[in-house]
Amino acid sequence: MNSRKQFLVAASAFALSIGAANPAFAQATTVPNTTLAGTDIDNTVTVNYQVGGVDQTEETASDTFQVDRVINLTVAASDSATTTVSPGQDGTSTPPPVTTFVVTNTSNEVLDFELAVANQGGGAAPNGGTDNFDVGSLQIFVDNGDGVFNPADDTATFIDELGVDANVTVFVIGAIPAAQVNGDVAAVTLTATAREGGSAGGAVGAAITEDTGADTDGVETVFADGAGDTDATRDGAFSATDDYTVQAADITVRKISTVISDPVNGTTNPKAIPGAVVEYCIAIGNASGVADASSITISDPLLANITYDATFGNLLNGTITGDIATSFTCNADGAAGGSFASNTVTGTIPTVAAGDARTLVFRVTVD
Repeated sequence: MNSRKQFLVAASAFALSIGAANPAFAQATTVPNTTLAGTDIDNTVTVNYQVGGVDQTEETASDTFQVDRVINLTVAASDSATTTVSPGQDGTSTPPPVTTFVVTNTSNEVLDFELAVANQGGGAAPNGGTDNFDVGSLQIFVDNGDGVFNPADDTATFIDELGVDANVTVFVIGAIPAAQVNGDVAAVTLTATAREGGSAGGAVGAAITEDTGADTDGVETVFADGAGDTDATRDGAFSATDDYTVQAADITVRKISTVISDPVNGTTNPKAIPGAVVEYCIAIGNASGVADASSITISDPLLANITYDATFGNLLNGTITGDIATSFTCNADGAAGGSFASNTVTGTIPTVAAGDARTLVFRVTVD
């Protein structure tokens, strides 16, 4: 705080006692920001007195100082829930893997904010679990004001001219490696650093330095921010961490064959002799507690010594009885479909829900 003071000197001396200066902040301090930096604070005192019982001309004295600048900010994840993602999901996916933060300017001046994002690198994740992989191709998008991520509109990578007590949403997206499995967790940390404001558009404002010496004329700068997840107290920055949790399907594929009939025994204890009809069942199971698997395509080339039975056709999306991991029976209860071309049986199953199984059934004749 700078000051320009005039002091009254009267016949009777008045002793003014000024307390010692406040010690330096040991930690982040909550500072009101209602008065903008650079505001002139004017105060005038009036003194009336008498000499010999006669009123004399009053005396006045004024003091003016400017409000200094307090740099303060917060960064927080937009909610307390993890962002669920799939292996291989990236910025081109619909939807992309987005985690969301809110940056708030609690300074007493309009400022820019530089943004940076980094993978956590191990340890506990904020929403549970342990960080065990890195998100690739991390990108930052500043919300255009509608609160919904849209890369066509959210093109800013730093916060420009954020008002006092105003906040803005920041989106972070990345690429989830295709090798990640169900339950894997990746934590990412967003850091916002206060920069000079005052000029809308263009590049982010210049770096800000805290004034640590004695008070002088002009507007000086005090950092009052707390310590974020990865930054220190009173460094003009703040950081917060959010996480992604992989929800993947856990697919098991089994193929079994059953002899339906043969030319000698018919359907009574048939054997896989030439001319026998053999039913194949391809079972696709998805473990409980994982993501649904969708758009499942099946391709089964037929090798030598068997011929596809076109009279039976293919039964798609049927069910099983039993446990796909141990012993099961294939139920021929699916909707007819699939195709056979170039000696290959193909089919598409729209969805295998978590904890469920679906089948493709077809028959061949032993040559």
